[in-house]
Amino acid sequence: MGEKKLKIQKIFVSPACCSSRYGLAFLSCYGFFVAYALRVNLSVAMVDMLKNRSSVNNSSSVCPHHSIPVPKHNHTASVYDWDSETQGWILGSFFYGYILTQIPGGYLARKYGAKWLFGIGILCTVIFTLLTPVATDLGAGYLIAVRVLEGIGEGVSYPAMHAMWASWAPPLERSRLLTISYTGAQLGTVVALPLSGQICFYLDWTYVFYIFGAVGLLWFVLWAYFVSNSPSLHKRISADEKTYIMASLKNELSPTTDYIPWTSILKSLPLWAIVVAHFSYNWTFYTLLTLLPTYMNDILGFSIQQNGMLSALPYLGCWLLALLGGQLADLLREKYLIRTVIVRKAFTIVGMVGPAVFLVAAGYTGCNFVLAIAFLTLSSSLGGVSASGFNINHLDIAPSYAGILLGITNSFATIPGMVGPVIARSLTKSVSYNLLHLNINVKYFIFM
Repeated sequence: MGEKKLKIQKIFVSPACCSSRYGLAFLSCYGFFVAYALRVNLSVAMVDMLKNRSSVNNSSSVCPHHSIPVPKHNHTASVYDWDSETQGWILGSFFYGYILTQIPGGYLARKYGAKWLFGIGILCTVIFTLLTPVATDLGAGYLIAVRVLEGIGEGVSYPAMHAMWASWAPPLERSRLLTISYTGAQLGTVVALPLSGQICFYLDWTYVFYIFGAVGLLWFVLWAYFVSNSPSLHKRISADEKTYIMASLKNELSPTTDYIPWTSILKSLPLWAIVVAHFSYNWTFYTLLTLLPTYMNDILGFSIQQNGMLSALPYLGCWLLALLGGQLADLLREKYLIRTVIVRKAFTIVGMVGPAVFLVAAGYTGCNFVLAIAFLTLSSSLGGVSASGFNINHLDIAPSYAGILLGITNSFATIPGMVGPVIARSLTKSVSYNLLHLNINVKYFIFM
């Protein structure tokens, strides 16, 4: 079967340049850029939203400040007196909505198509982001409610996109196409963290939500116009590319969208292996995603402007290694004929063990901010390698049900986003060490 597919690929290969499948990869990358920019901008904006800039038990930053005093910017927006526990609930509330639409998102995308589900899901997140300043003025409860609604909208994004790639990604191009698509998440984080810091300094925190919301509206217009659910429905795809994609996938997709083998899915050992890996990876990823700006401010003593720039470095490395890993993974499979299962396992191991080692090391750096940032960057960067491991393994084991499988694994993998910020915000002034050790201990316990 593998040799037959390889021959089909060689006969009908269609150039990547200016192709519709790579157009989809870049537009979906833009979509995930928007999704993650809207998800993480609050973590930086919150530094500017609080009356007391330090959230750690009434203390100032644990380490000396690393910048000369700067004139305080003109702050015209409201500020709030939220305690650490309230901050934790606000940052974690997104995931309480996010977890609700994972499995429904995969099911709906398979049955009705992924284009509009993905587009409207992110559009809802955009709309509620634009309403965030109003909700915040009404009270913390309203802000939490808006963040939950944002999570509900964004929760369909990954299952829907997995379902769409099941119809668009030739087997030997999956790593490349999906890493381009999904690394929009890291790219959105890389841009949103420093830009949010600059917006807070030169304008105020409300503009963080307005500006990124406007970027999201532009994306939706492009998505609605250029994207189709499958190659057969695309109006601008070339005949050669359509033939290439459909020939490469003809033996992989189920002809019906009505029947779903739930019993077989839930009994699948490979699925539960992906669940374990996905949960373990996300414990670290989500906790750092929501709390790294606060760690930079409260522990290392960086200003709002430095904070955003330095918080973005780990995700820049993650984005770069994920893209390079996607190219390498497909090269190993296509040119060197290494079995897909071996490639996926190897990339998953590197993307899990590597971050664990450097995260432990970061817990012992004290106030050495150079080492702390270096170890956190290396940890997150190596995590990007797993983008070509467990993260796309759903398409290898059951492409017809990839959206549903991702919905299942991502439901479990969302739990760290729900509880991580709340637990970490409740810690004492040793948060810088306990937070890192909490992350790594859970990862070792589950994954090793």
